[in-house]
Amino acid sequence: MRRVLVAASGSVAALKLPVIVAALQQLPGTCVVRAWDLKRPLLFCPAMNTVMWEHPITAVHIHTLKSFGYIEVPCIVKKLVCGDEGKGGMAEVSTIIETVKDCLEQLHSLSLTEAQQQQQQ
Repeated sequence: MRRVLVAASGSVAALKLPVIVAALQQLPGTCVVRAWDLKRPLLFCPAMNTVMWEHPITAVHIHTLKSFGYIEVPCIVKKLVCGDEGKGGMAEVSTIIETVKDCLEQLHSLSLTEAQQQQQQ
């Protein structure tokens, strides 16, 4: 079975991102991230205020998640709920869907390759 976990966060991203990185069992739902099989894709879609996005701690947290092999669907520049215009908006739904499709296609290709290798043995 192919599984992809997509973690999308909105205005609370500045609170959840550090928790996901530092203490994955602290908030309901984040224990799923810690229990996730690292052989399977985990996509995260950060979204937050531009000032929060530009803070150096955010870059450290993003780097940490990516070092686990998690896939970032980068935030975009747009008018944010707070009224600011800048980077921090969640990726468009179509972008997230395309990224999920790409991950599923890669998993499918990998499954086929593994099956062919097992047949050759």
